[in-house]
Amino acid sequence: MSESSKTVEQYNEVVGMCRILFEKKTKDYGTAWRILRLPSITDQIFIKAKRIRSIQEKGTQKINEDIQSEFIGIINYCIIALMQITLDKSEEMELPVEEVMKLYDEKSQETLDLMMNKNHDYGEAWRDMRISSLTDIILMKLLRVKQIEENEGKTLVSEGVGANYSDMLNYSVFALILKKEGQV
Repeated sequence: MSESSKTVEQYNEVVGMCRILFEKKTKDYGTAWRILRLPSITDQIFIKAKRIRSIQEKGTQKINEDIQSEFIGIINYCIIALMQITLDKSEEMELPVEEVMKLYDEKSQETLDLMMNKNHDYGEAWRDMRISSLTDIILMKLLRVKQIEENEGKTLVSEGVGANYSDMLNYSVFALILKKEGQV
């Protein structure tokens, strides 16, 4: 199996696990997340990334949710953000599960396509990174998104918030793949 095929398989496995949880939560809670504005979603992701970093630095935790569950949360919140960008003009709050999952699949596929293009150019450099570095990059991207949000979405030369959410999603997938492969 080529490195590229292995990455796609691993990506689909991680996102598939996230998708199952997201679908179950959608059945439990509906689409309550539709009430969130993008800055609120950014803050949710920020909280999760800060907790991951805190656990990485302290080496201990007091709440019984591990780093893996926080990365899963980041992935799902990034997909929520990407869906909200698409649904921005829609006033409809409650969406059918089937429609939401179709949109989830579209956004995760777009992000996989982006990852594969970047993987081609960067030669899977992420495989040689530390999970702690991936966490730091996610936090940096969050600070960028917050600044873009403060600038009312306007950028001079930078990518918009959507590209940053996609990158954070991919870095979280990378972290879970590396964690599964035994990296601490």
